[in-house]
Amino acid sequence: MAKSDNKLLDLTIKLARKGTGKTSPNPLVGAVVVKGHTIVGIGYHKKCGAVHAEVMALKKAAGKAKDATLYVNLEPCGHYGRTPPCTNAIIEAGIKRVIVGMKDPNPINNGKGIRKLRAAGITVSFAPEQKRFQTLNKVFCKYITKKLPYVIIKAAQSMDGKIAARTGKSRWISGEDSRAYVQKMRARVDAVMIGVNTLLKDDPLLSLRCGGKTDATKPVKVVVDTHLRARPDLKIFSKLSPAPVIIATANVAYNKKVIEFKKKKVEILLCPQNRQGRIDLRFLMHKLAQKGIASVLVEGGGEIIASCFEEKLADEAIFFIAPKIIGGRTSVTSVEGEGIADLNKAIRITERKYTKLKEDLVVEGYVQYKN
Repeated sequence: MAKSDNKLLDLTIKLARKGTGKTSPNPLVGAVVVKGHTIVGIGYHKKCGAVHAEVMALKKAAGKAKDATLYVNLEPCGHYGRTPPCTNAIIEAGIKRVIVGMKDPNPINNGKGIRKLRAAGITVSFAPEQKRFQTLNKVFCKYITKKLPYVIIKAAQSMDGKIAARTGKSRWISGEDSRAYVQKMRARVDAVMIGVNTLLKDDPLLSLRCGGKTDATKPVKVVVDTHLRARPDLKIFSKLSPAPVIIATANVAYNKKVIEFKKKKVEILLCPQNRQGRIDLRFLMHKLAQKGIASVLVEGGGEIIASCFEEKLADEAIFFIAPKIIGGRTSVTSVEGEGIADLNKAIRITERKYTKLKEDLVVEGYVQYKN
């Protein structure tokens, strides 16, 4: 593959990223139409249900698309979904050659689009290196193949690993820049999740605030609350935090509290308990995926973070480390649970990235489990 082909595929990634946080549960897709050595059309998938990147690029190219080359980071769809197959539009436009970043992991498509294009006489080739395309759509790849959301663990801790003082107070461990960073993270995911202990101690809003306004549609707020200890008067259920709320509970009693929550349009999601008497998080994650939630940001506390690691549900971890020492043998740490007995079985964080904010150090990477 020529260097120019790689550069144009890089452009499809750049275009695709414009849809970050808006296309879920669809993938991020960018497309470029080239005639000769000139770009005649570009497009990207703006939001779920909107026109696909390939169709947008072909419309911009108009009559110049005939005998042109189409670059796209993900295999064009060959099936009917919310929109007609992109392969139909590509064939009708007279595209001669298609260069694809990666095969579509969606079992419904997964090679079907390529076969349709080749059957129509269009030359199709793949990028030799797939990783950058897979990384771009890491959320979609997990969601569509495993029917589970992509899970990001977020923790703000002191240098000695504490997320709260012995009194339970945790505001604020991290600095203002870190909290602004978290807002950007929330904008990229479908849901944020906390345990009921964090809810009762901190009474957080968990809202997404952009330009002085609070988003009323996302992210969905998920509270893991085995015994339905949450109170309807907390901020998360108020008009100050208008995005939808789901309480995952094992309490099946239809009591006064349930009625109050339903009046506030809070969804009560019944889940089984695991052997430790807690919500079965894998069951919950599958249920969230069925609702079209493709990504979840787990914001605490220490027990729910530990459970995500223990159940091998976490895909990525982002820790904000503040230059503070809290101490205290009863102070909560960022990862509680039972812990490991053998250091050789410690969970590894790979492809690490370190970012220095004004006050804090951000350490992030992918979660690698020991077999």
